[in-house]
Amino acid sequence: MLSRTAAALYWMSRYLERAENLARMLDVSYSLSLMPQDGSGDGLDELAMPLQITGTLEDYRNRHGALDAERLLHFFALDGDNPGSIFSCLRAARSNAHVVRGRISADMWENINATWLEMREIASQGLGGYGISAFCEWVKQRSHLYRGAAFGTSLRNDAFRFIRLGTYIERADNSLRLLDSRYEMLGEQAEEGSARDYYQWSALLRALSVFEAFSEIYRGAPDKRQVAELLILREDVPRSLRACLGEAALILASLPGENGRPAQRMAAELEARLRYTGIEEILATGLHAWLSECILHINHLAGAIHSAYLEAA
Repeated sequence: MLSRTAAALYWMSRYLERAENLARMLDVSYSLSLMPQDGSGDGLDELAMPLQITGTLEDYRNRHGALDAERLLHFFALDGDNPGSIFSCLRAARSNAHVVRGRISADMWENINATWLEMREIASQGLGGYGISAFCEWVKQRSHLYRGAAFGTSLRNDAFRFIRLGTYIERADNSLRLLDSRYEMLGEQAEEGSARDYYQWSALLRALSVFEAFSEIYRGAPDKRQVAELLILREDVPRSLRACLGEAALILASLPGENGRPAQRMAAELEARLRYTGIEEILATGLHAWLSECILHINHLAGAIHSAYLEAA
């Protein structure tokens, strides 16, 4: 497969997954911003959290100055000049899909194109009449439809492998960033069992669609240890780090050629590290420090994938 075709498929999938994860970030932050807050109680720190996670808060301040709820929501969701917005991600996904229209199924193309057309309509009307929660749910539903079309209609070839690879790399990175942001918001000295602790962790679990899985596996209210174990080490949780890296390692191992050996080795090493690591070891290191290091490892893996398969020779 030509590297430019592989790159378009890979980034098409990454941008769609990123749009979904951005919607999940926005949904949980918006929901928590409506609750009584410590200090000023205006909830702007919560609304600014997605911008901090994506590294676009400084860009927002340069363009809009002081934090404002309405401008924050528009900047993160609908601003076409913000490369980190949901709007920009869906636009980039559609652009990449157009490049490889002949390598994806008609159902996949129609889903992506329809999503982009609806996104433009929503952007023209603004979020006021649509509602933040309804908008975030719409983004997630469109992402689910895309994945259903990809699984149900794609030939199991290298094109499909790069589509799936993009999904898992993006999901692993975003799940860790969401976990780290909630942990940082609570603080190292958070009071276990407090109402704030409960609602923060519950909101994160719901944002990642794993609240029901948590309730089935664990008993009682969510806490740092259980949530971290679920989202990092549980192989049976689709959005966990171990599940994502396990799938990525299998996909990389199935790709032909010798150029991919560094990426294959890196993915296998990361997956093996998770397989033989316990949650107590992670917590002893410090959850924030461990997550920060792991996010760097995932970025290095993404760079190795890019060098091996996506750069033109």
